[in-house]
Amino acid sequence: MPSPIRLQRIADRIRRELSEMLIREIADPRLKNIYVTDVKVDRELAFADIYVSAVEGSARRQEILEGLEHARGFIRSMLAGRIELRVFPRLRFHWDPTPEHADHIERLLASIRQKEKPEDTE
Repeated sequence: MPSPIRLQRIADRIRRELSEMLIREIADPRLKNIYVTDVKVDRELAFADIYVSAVEGSARRQEILEGLEHARGFIRSMLAGRIELRVFPRLRFHWDPTPEHADHIERLLASIRQKEKPEDTE
């Protein structure tokens, strides 16, 4: 079994290569303006869980995940050609709500700061 450091390197490489493919090579309109937030590879290198998000938020979640499922074989074969592994892991795609949660928290904090801000009364 690979060491945790090697697993992290493989996950980082998959994330980097897939991000590049989404920008330059994949022409599916469902997969425009999305980004890979994280990749986790299991210890046996059987699966790579890929977490994605979109600029628009979760409004296009279903459409994006369907596009990724449709392109799964193509993406896997392209990644296998770029990343030399004896056996390339199968890809599983997941929606990552973290950027949306972070944006919501930022808006809440901004509203709190706005309420606490002393008003100018001259």
